Amino acid sequence: MSTEPVLDLKADILRLKKERNAIILAHNYQIGPIQDLADYVGDSLGLAYQAQETDADVIVFCGVHFMAETAKILNPTKTVVLPDKDAGCSLEQACPADQLAAYLKQHEDKNYYVIAYINCSAGVKALCDVICTSGNAPHIVNQAPADRPILFVPDENLGQWVMEQTGRKMDLWKGNCYVHVEFTQDSIQKIKDDYPDAAVVAHPECTKAVRLLADEVCSTEKMVHYCRNTPAQNIIVVTESGMLHRIQKEVPEKNLIPGPTDHCACADCRYMKMNTLEKLHACLERLSPQVELPENIRAQAEISLTRMLEQSK
Repeated sequence: MSTEPVLDLKADILRLKKERNAIILAHNYQIGPIQDLADYVGDSLGLAYQAQETDADVIVFCGVHFMAETAKILNPTKTVVLPDKDAGCSLEQACPADQLAAYLKQHEDKNYYVIAYINCSAGVKALCDVICTSGNAPHIVNQAPADRPILFVPDENLGQWVMEQTGRKMDLWKGNCYVHVEFTQDSIQKIKDDYPDAAVVAHPECTKAVRLLADEVCSTEKMVHYCRNTPAQNIIVVTESGMLHRIQKEVPEKNLIPGPTDHCACADCRYMKMNTLEKLHACLERLSPQVELPENIRAQAEISLTRMLEQSK
């Protein structure tokens, strides 16, 4: 029988974090135990600001790969690690940099002003004029030049919502988040029938049919404020399931109901859920897997990211 002590994973993660002078950043869609250990939990815009402002030597990014890339773009001299290098994103996959480059070359006569949702690769960011998040997309689009056509990549549902909010016409790349398109009008209506007094808050990556059922359409960060301030006691939250952990901690008095899909009672992103406490511990211990970028790509992507951060202030 082994007499080796059982590792206290959470305590050892905190020990390693201190030894490495590391900061742990976690997206709202991460599992609850990771959110509880993180120094900061937020949406893509908040995480980008945190990555830009940190004085830590090591950034541990608990999210998906493009988010860790964003931290590296803004911090070329820091070590950036993520628990699982294979944690990807269907939106990032929908718009490969080489396909976007070919499209822009084919339509160079249009002189597109390219706005990229942050859910894209560093290579795509390097090809764009400015980045946006779901939290600031209308604000960024409103600042686009009036004399150039806009190409919005890669999320067509977010792009449609932004056009509704701003009145700006845009050409949309045909990409979507595989999680948010699983919510349907029927699946949300069924839960509304069970909770007729419930408010519905939905992410703009959802389809228009779902957005039309919502009382509020907003980013994950703004969902926290909405749930806190709405008089409704029952709230149907139509986004990835990890968001409910964050909201429930901050608004414990409300009854949160996960938005169901046609297939299950709540929606999990298989990529976000690839990160675990065990993988978080391992990446802190080994400082691997690390994010590395070619300097020419990183420097060009930094221009569009910095423009977003400046325009968001």
